[in-house]
Amino acid sequence: MAVDPIVYWVTVPILGLGTFLLRFSFLGLLGNRPLPAAMRRALRYTAVGILPGLIAPAVLWPPATGGETDPARLAAACVTLLVGVFARSVIGAILAGGVTLYICLWLF
Repeated sequence: MAVDPIVYWVTVPILGLGTFLLRFSFLGLLGNRPLPAAMRRALRYTAVGILPGLIAPAVLWPPATGGETDPARLAAACVTLLVGVFARSVIGAILAGGVTLYICLWLF
């Protein structure tokens, strides 16, 4: 289905302007002022809130299996989480999860 060129060239600048205004509202207007303590505490948890939303679909409904849950990916996610929590090592968690994924894919 082809997109009408007029709709495309009206939509792209509007989305670009919207993106600019969202970023400018935070960075441009507040960039040289100290943030309140409550906002700094809330921003600390941004990555923790976003990462599960990005990772969960890839673990639970991976495109590689046609959207079917795969025990290899579940095992790798569990090992990654456990190593990350107990060892407190991001690199260790990534490596342990990757090794677990490849071993489980080979086994299953």
